[in-house]
Order: sequence, then C-alpha cells, then structure tokens
Amino acid sequence: MKIPIKMVFLDKIKKNWFLIGIIVVISLAKLAPVIGVKGGILRPEITVKYLAVSFIFFNSGLSLRTEDLKSALLQVKLHIFVQSFTLIFVPCFVWLLVQLLSLTSINEHLLNGLQVVGCMPPPVSSAVILTKAVGGNEAAAIFNSAFGSFLGIFVTPLLLLLFLGSSSTVPYSSVFMTLTMTVVVPLIIGQISRRYIKEWLERTKPPFGQVGQGVLLLIIYTTFCDTFSNPALEMDRYSLAAIAVIGTKNSSVCRKEFCNFGRYELKLLA
Repeated sequence: MKIPIKMVFLDKIKKNWFLIGIIVVISLAKLAPVIGVKGGILRPEITVKYLAVSFIFFNSGLSLRTEDLKSALLQVKLHIFVQSFTLIFVPCFVWLLVQLLSLTSINEHLLNGLQVVGCMPPPVSSAVILTKAVGGNEAAAIFNSAFGSFLGIFVTPLLLLLFLGSSSTVPYSSVFMTLTMTVVVPLIIGQISRRYIKEWLERTKPPFGQVGQGVLLLIIYTTFCDTFSNPALEMDRYSLAAIAVIGTKNSSVCRKEFCNFGRYELKLLA
C-alpha cells in the first residue's frame, strides 16, 4: 500500500521539528531582535540565564533515575576522556585550523572568535538536551557538562592566554555561585521531587526530551537576538558563511562522537 506524500511529509516534519525550529527562531530573531535582546520584552538576562537553564536541569533531575546518576559518577574513564577531548584536543585542533584559515581572506576577528569558542568548556544546557535527543547517556552528559563548566572557570582563561595572548580577570565566586544555583541545585530539587511522584512519572511518561528542546529553542532565539542587534556585526558574507559551515561541521561531529560514547558506555576504555 502506497503511503500518501502528505503523510510522509508530516512524518518528516515531526521527526525533524527541532531542526526546523532552530531555523524558525533564528529567522524570527533576525526579523525582530528587540524582543529577545538583553533588556527587551523577554528579559533573557533573567528568564534565560537563570530560569531556562535551571528548568533544563530540573527537568533532567526529574526524568533520570537516581541509580543512573550514581552509575554515571563512577565512569571515571569516560569523564577523563570527555574533559581531555574538550579542554585539550579541541582547543589544539581549532588552533591548527585557525592557522590554516588565516592564510585565506576570512576575517581575523571571526578566526579569533572561533579560537575562543574552541577554548570553552562543554555547553551546559545544549549538551544535555541533544545527548538525550539521540539516545545517549544523559546522566554522563549532565555530570560532564556541570564538571566541565566548573573546570572551565580556571582552564579557559589559561587557554585563551596560551592561544591568543589575552588575559582578563574572572569573577570566580560569581561564576561558581551562578553555576551552582542554575545547574546543581535544580538537579538536586528534581531528584528529590522525583521520589514523591515517581509512580506518576513512570505511568504517564511526560515528554521531557521535547520540553527540554523547546526551552533550548528559546535560548537559541535570545542568543541570536543579541547577535543581530549588535551594530558592530558587519562582516563579509564569505567569512560568515565559512565560519558557519566550519562551526556546524565541528559541532555535529563532536556531538555525534560524544553521544555515541555515551550510548555504548565507552566499552573501548572500560
């Protein structure tokens, strides 16, 4: 029996709604950046920086079994690999890539920005949501996102000094407190709440993954609102397109590898 084209089309949309959503929110940010810009109607400096990120980790704490989190904490080889890959291999690889791209006509400021991104710790919210979306080890992703963020407070400034020769003062106590309140505390509250509604959660199976991805779309939207509202963003299309392609390819590969390691529990390292 031949499946109607309309049904096939709707099924494709349903499976790829998140990717379509990314395109939509970026387009909306381009059309009306004033809505999601800092100080705008949505107040992302509060709703996103604190509430959205906190909700993502509360959501994870609510959906994950405590046994899974305990098991993830003991995967020492996995954690060493992920942190080494993120904070050693990636910065060095990006540095080599930047050296090659500096021979082209790509804007120097974009290349410096690419190096800065390469020195950043694991993403806090997107790593957890995207790992869950592809069926990876969400518990391991949560630990490495949180631990990597705390580690990045000290490691990232050193990497920037090494690769770019730039240094700056880091408000360690402020950053540490923000990460604790938006990552660790919501996760613990989610775990405590799960104990009281565990049976209801197992019976109804709420769409935690889809809810988390929806919140991530909000984060992406407000981020691009800030980007498009910046009058200093005047780069040639060739440079922007090149960096976009490179960034997309690299993030896709790294995300795929990280999720695969989580899915198969790093058997090769065990």
